[in-house]
Amino acid sequence: MPAAGILYIVPTPVGNLEDISFRAVRVLKEADLILAEDTRTSAVLLQHFDIRGKQLLSHHKFNEHQMVALIRERLLAGASVALVSDAGTPGISDPGFLLARACAAEGIEVQTLPGATACIPAVVSSGLPCDRFCFEGFLPQKKGRATLLAALATEPRTMVFYESPRRLVKTLEQFAEAFGPERPCSVAREISKVHEEHVRGTLAEVLAHFQAVEPKGEIVVVVGGARDEGPREHRNKYKDAE
Repeated sequence: MPAAGILYIVPTPVGNLEDISFRAVRVLKEADLILAEDTRTSAVLLQHFDIRGKQLLSHHKFNEHQMVALIRERLLAGASVALVSDAGTPGISDPGFLLARACAAEGIEVQTLPGATACIPAVVSSGLPCDRFCFEGFLPQKKGRATLLAALATEPRTMVFYESPRRLVKTLEQFAEAFGPERPCSVAREISKVHEEHVRGTLAEVLAHFQAVEPKGEIVVVVGGARDEGPREHRNKYKDAE
């Protein structure tokens, strides 16, 4: 029986394609199979780095349960498999957890490459404490949302959320109600892209900005913890654009 292969979890750029690592390119070139959240998006990335002749299979939230058994068999047969999402690190608000868990349970080696994610640049650039923070990702859309927000109102650590631009204003309104309008906040938009922008201030100030200016692109919201109630250095809204 051949030795089992390796599952490589490969981060891909969230914006600038130069953010990919040399190791990530090498792993994608050497892998027997690449699992992609959207094969069309990944095909563009592979073409950019001249990675040719690779078998691409779709692996997304609608089929990941069905894919686990198939990929497990390929790995046990000795294949090396690289998992990528459309952007960032698979498993972080993207498919990947189920496959990684199945491989770990089977004793199949899982190697996760360090690399791009939207969460870390957003929290580090926010100006809010980042020595300890909690990542909440996307909030529940309906069931459990109000209960979770009520619980997070007393969270002492900086909090990091993902949100879509069309829901941002409503979410900021709910944050202001749950956490208080004076809680410090930073909204990072289009990280590592040409129109990257960081809007900082109190929740009330940041909400007012996006009520006046339609939000676009990928969004990360960073909110100060319950211990950071006096946003002195954040009281005047300002923004950075790169």
